[in-house]
Formats: sequence, structure tokens, C-alpha cells
Amino acid sequence: MVTPGSLGPPATEPTDGKQAGQPLLDGAPSSASLDTLIQQLVPTTDYYPEARVRKFGPKLLQLLAEWTETFPRDFQEESTIGHLKDVMGRIAPCDEAYRKRMQQLLQALHQRLAAQGQGPEGLLGADKPVSYRTKPPASIHRELLGVCSDPYTLAQQLTHVELERLRHIGPEEFVQAFVNKDPLASTKPCFSDKTNNLEAYVKWFNRLCYLVATEICMPAKKKQRAQVVEFFIDVARECFNIGNFNSLMAIISGMNMSPVSRLKKTWAKVKTAKFFILEHQMDPTGNFCNYRTALRGAAHRSLTAHSSREKIVIPFFSLLIKDIYFLNEGCANRLPNGHVNFEKFLELSKQVGEFITWKQVECPFEQDPSITHYLHTAPIFSEDGLYLASYESESPENQTEKERWKSLRSSILGKT
Repeated sequence: MVTPGSLGPPATEPTDGKQAGQPLLDGAPSSASLDTLIQQLVPTTDYYPEARVRKFGPKLLQLLAEWTETFPRDFQEESTIGHLKDVMGRIAPCDEAYRKRMQQLLQALHQRLAAQGQGPEGLLGADKPVSYRTKPPASIHRELLGVCSDPYTLAQQLTHVELERLRHIGPEEFVQAFVNKDPLASTKPCFSDKTNNLEAYVKWFNRLCYLVATEICMPAKKKQRAQVVEFFIDVARECFNIGNFNSLMAIISGMNMSPVSRLKKTWAKVKTAKFFILEHQMDPTGNFCNYRTALRGAAHRSLTAHSSREKIVIPFFSLLIKDIYFLNEGCANRLPNGHVNFEKFLELSKQVGEFITWKQVECPFEQDPSITHYLHTAPIFSEDGLYLASYESESPENQTEKERWKSLRSSILGKT
């Protein structure tokens, strides 16, 4: 990504003679041909009058250090590592300090790549929903409250999980998600193993939705189900206060799933005022206007934070991906004159850069392994399993529901 003022020398007349000058954006070129951009970035004797290795070495080392730290996945391929080692081989013999710095750089790169390959608990594990067959001897409701009965504590542990999973998403995954063979000539999304952490995080959101719905549908008595609903409402409120909007949205989405929302007798026993307030905050109306206002408030709080808890900003991730996708789709990579559209990439850089800042925040809450393990491993029902559990808890109300209930009992339970 290019940032204002990062292109070094001021705009001059390009050597290809195609344009007398380049438009400026905050003091830096706002567009240029790819060849001219390369000319701006590559040092020459005119650009760096003392461009000898001993003079230019520290600058190149800094560039390589920042590159490998920010985009370690760029160096996953052996061929890329080979190019890196080749550059290092040309510089290292000039100074013993360079050689030691190169070794440290390579070691740190290998550690980052190894860490990204491991991932947190369950990051790439199977989150496959299970079918509803029989109710367990002890309901999941009692098991959940046995593990964690305090909404604030569960909200903290959800935040722990979110930040741990976010930490493994590299900025290059956003780039890889929306590029094809030529990143400057195509906007066709291209998902691959280079975006597995990003996709795994989206799967975590879906898992949390289904976990919430499963917990609510499982208890046999409506009083117990109502208690679980109110518990999750309180957890969602605490997530909002913390700045954990992703878990907040997952909980609301789980509670709005049809197998849960149809439990009218259960909801009749719930104090829904707090839930409606949370729904209003995450209302999709006006392109999530209310949420975006709350997000800006959390972002401002993070910038002026006096404690680590105030620094937490965990955005609703699916909407962030959508925003980046439509920015990429809606703005041309190249201008009509063939120049690279710096303004577009500056905006992309701003959005991804903000996300990088948020994901690097250290979680201030002490981890409770028993709770986080439960969040990662507790069984969750498939959609059919949720509907069957819902119908078993509160009988079908119309013919359509009765027919579906009969079909699910036959296919899942083997009953008629």
C-alpha cells in the first residue's frame, strides 16, 4: 500500500515523455504509470547521490525488515525466499553488522511464518454442526452456566477468542481475497490457502451464531430457555461496552435465527427491552448507520485510551470485508490514462491499516482456558437440528411446521 509522502522525490517529468507531470495527493503523486511508479521507488545516482552499499544498506535493511514483518506471507514460496537471500548475499559481505541483522531478519521471518501456520485453538479445526438426536443427560444450559455464569466474564473470554483469531489475519490476506493473476487489472475475488485465516475467522462468527442458538433451544423447560436468552442478552450488552462488535453481532444473529425466534412462549418470559436496544445498534438500515456511529466512537476511545481495556475495537468483520470488497469493485485500479489509481489504494490502505492497529491490541483480560475451550469445542446443531430441537421444545403452530417436524423426526431420529 502507498501512503502520502512515501514516494520520496517530488514529481518530475517522466522519462517516457507521456506526461509532463503527475497530479499530487497530499504532496505525493495521486496517479502514475506503473513504470513511473517503479522509477519513483528505485534509487539512482541522481536520486541518492551517495548510493553506495554502505550508504544505502541501512535503508534497504529497514525496507526488508518492515516488509517481512508486515507481509510475512509474501515469503512463503521458496522462490521468494531465494530472492530475499540473494539480496541479503549482496549486502552482507559489506559489513559484519549487516550480516548479523540479516540473520536476525531471516530468523524472525521464519518464526512469524511458523506462528501463522499454527493458529489458535480450533482456528482451522472442524466446526461441523451435529444433528439433533437425543438430549444429553445434563442439558447444555446447565453445562454452560456451570462453566461460566457471569455475562461480563463470558464477554471477556469472547473478546479473548476474537483478538487471538484476529492476530493471525495478515493484511496480505485482504489483498489476496480480491485479486486474481494481475492485481492491477482484475477485481475478481480469488480465495485460496493464502486467505485461510480470514476465512476461518468468518467461520468462527458462524459457529458462535449456531452455538448461541443451540444453547437456547436445548433446555426442556421454557423457564430455563428464557434464562439462557436473558443471559446472552447481558453478554451481548457487555460485548458492546467492551467494543467487541463481532461477538455482539454473532449473538444477536443467533438469537434471531428462526428456530429461536419462533419460541414465542420462551420470549414471553424474557425482558426484551435491552435486546431491542442492542438490535437497534446493529440495525442494517442505512448501511448499518447506527453501528458505524458506535464503531467511530469506539475507535476514538481507542485513540485517546488511558487503559488497555479502552483500546479494544473489534469490528463486525463480515461488514468490514464487504466494505473493502465494494471499495475494490467500485473504484478502478487504473485511471483512463492508464495510471495506477493511488487514491483508491490509499483508501484501501487506510481501512486495512486501521484494522491492523485494532488487531494488535493485547487482550487485557486474563484467559480462562475452561471457558475458551468450551467456546471452541461445545457441540453445535445444524440448521435442521436446531429446527427439530425448537419443535420438540415448543410444538409446531401450523401445517407447514408440522410437516417439517414430521420430516425431521423421520430423517434425524428415525421416528414417524
